[in-house]
Amino acid sequence: MKFYLLVLCALLSVYVSAQKTSKSARQSKAIAKQKTTPGKWVQLFNGKDIKDWKVKISGHDLNDNYGNTFRVENGVLKVSYDQYENFDKQYGHLFYKQPYSSYIIAVEYRFTGKQAKGGEGWAFRNSGIMLHCQSPESMLKKQDFPICMEVQLLGGDSTGERTTANVCTPGTNLEMDGKLMKAHCINSTSKTFRGDQWVRVEVLVMKDSVIKHIVNGDTVLVYQKPQVGGSNVNNYDPLEKKDGTLLKGGYISLQSESHPVEFRKVEIMDLEKK
Repeated sequence: MKFYLLVLCALLSVYVSAQKTSKSARQSKAIAKQKTTPGKWVQLFNGKDIKDWKVKISGHDLNDNYGNTFRVENGVLKVSYDQYENFDKQYGHLFYKQPYSSYIIAVEYRFTGKQAKGGEGWAFRNSGIMLHCQSPESMLKKQDFPICMEVQLLGGDSTGERTTANVCTPGTNLEMDGKLMKAHCINSTSKTFRGDQWVRVEVLVMKDSVIKHIVNGDTVLVYQKPQVGGSNVNNYDPLEKKDGTLLKGGYISLQSESHPVEFRKVEIMDLEKK
């Protein structure tokens, strides 16, 4: 009898161990699936620093954050010009470290303070989310904008109407309803946002097929077939601008164009199948 009890205990121990192993394996698979399943928001801005980002400011070398233009204060990503004597067309871009193809990018932004001395009139309360960008390493020192699609972020003044989440095309073109559009900027149907209120802009990007702009939950602009072409970009490497090439993916960057702007959230939902 004692022998059988020992055997039974041993079998029970093996069973319990197997169950734990099986449960652990299931948990590991679930965790792995969670990490690779599209549809989860991932924070690109961690609220602490910009170590996962690369700076490129026109007239300066890669990662020379001239004038501490891009900085983090009180959990907010700020674009500031308090250390500039004159803006002098030193357009800047803050690139996230990796490229994406199909995704939803979302930012929550607001404009603050006064425009930097020497900023262009059109750059008043003006910034942008740059999509499908060339790499920051491929930009020449004096290049003003990356070749990309720009989601133009605008704020209104005290009078008149000024939409946000427009589309602009530095070195690119796009199609709408099957027609090639060559205008540099196309306005959205958004309302005007004045003062220092926070605005949430989301952009659905499906490789080279369709891009949709959404402001505070409302779709305000849709276009198709983003592609290299057109003008409105200067001092670039000609090898980076092969007109007619469809843009299937690229880097994401945030823009400095002479007006202070803050971002309290920058997040992405990767829609690529893993």
